[in-house]
Amino acid sequence: MEKETVVSVVVPVYNEEGGVAAFYERLMPVIKGIGSRYEIIFVLDPCADSTEQKIYELMEKDKNVKLISTSRRFGQPACTIAGIVHCGGDLCFIIDADLQDPPELMPAMLKKWEEGYKVVYARRSSRKGETLFKRLVSSLGYFIIERISDIKIPRDTGDFRLLDRVVIDQIKTFKEHDAFLRGIVAYIGFKQTAVAYDREARNSGAGKYNKYTGSLRIGFNGILNFSKAPLYFIMILGLTVISAAILASLFAGPVTKAVGAFNFSLLVIVLYLAGFQLFSLGIIAQYFARILDEVKGRPGIIIDKMVGFDKPAALRREP
Repeated sequence: MEKETVVSVVVPVYNEEGGVAAFYERLMPVIKGIGSRYEIIFVLDPCADSTEQKIYELMEKDKNVKLISTSRRFGQPACTIAGIVHCGGDLCFIIDADLQDPPELMPAMLKKWEEGYKVVYARRSSRKGETLFKRLVSSLGYFIIERISDIKIPRDTGDFRLLDRVVIDQIKTFKEHDAFLRGIVAYIGFKQTAVAYDREARNSGAGKYNKYTGSLRIGFNGILNFSKAPLYFIMILGLTVISAAILASLFAGPVTKAVGAFNFSLLVIVLYLAGFQLFSLGIIAQYFARILDEVKGRPGIIIDKMVGFDKPAALRREP
């Protein structure tokens, strides 16, 4: 690879004071081995610990370390998108600071990029340090998204990946409020491939982003942003219920005489239909809520400060 190639590394962080320095020390031998110009962009939601100060300490000894700090907590997906939008590299690695995703995998990903792939995502062969419940939720989420998504989203992948500049520039054109990076990258297309790895346990402490509501939110973003299947499901289920009601009306007399529980049956049917209607309205409401967010045109994230950038770019992307 040519020496003038610039490699960006985007790292979303939140309350990681115990892991930032360890992450940097493990990342640097990999970056030096690549032998290119580089920048490391930490994207920070406001923290209750000294994570920000730890990043400033890294910036004092390495001018290539940069910081984006948000005005309030927007969450990991929004921070990741912000880092991608503001990176200046010819390619960009996205990786968390907890070292569950090994920086040592980057050269293998880079080799695939040199072969002409525009996206190289890391596919998890195993998940150490995760509870059985978390693994079950992840497996179920990937299964559902894989089955009903309008586009093919790779299974057992997270945000740990390499993006070529052509993909980065396309991501900048997206104006979605609840962005789902894995779906957006799959939607953009170009030549993509995977590199398998075993995911390690966290280097220190516990995850600071909520591992339950956070995963569910990401999962819903993937389903609602990239699938119309829930709407079709409502229609099919509605037709099924109507058919069942027609059959019930045809055989209501004989069944009532045989069982003698017509009032109870009627109550069950009414409750069933009411539950179905509420469930259907809930799914439709989720789609309308996302339409409302997009119509409002609010930014997906608001930046408090950008440190280490020569020419800070506006986060608000042009239509």
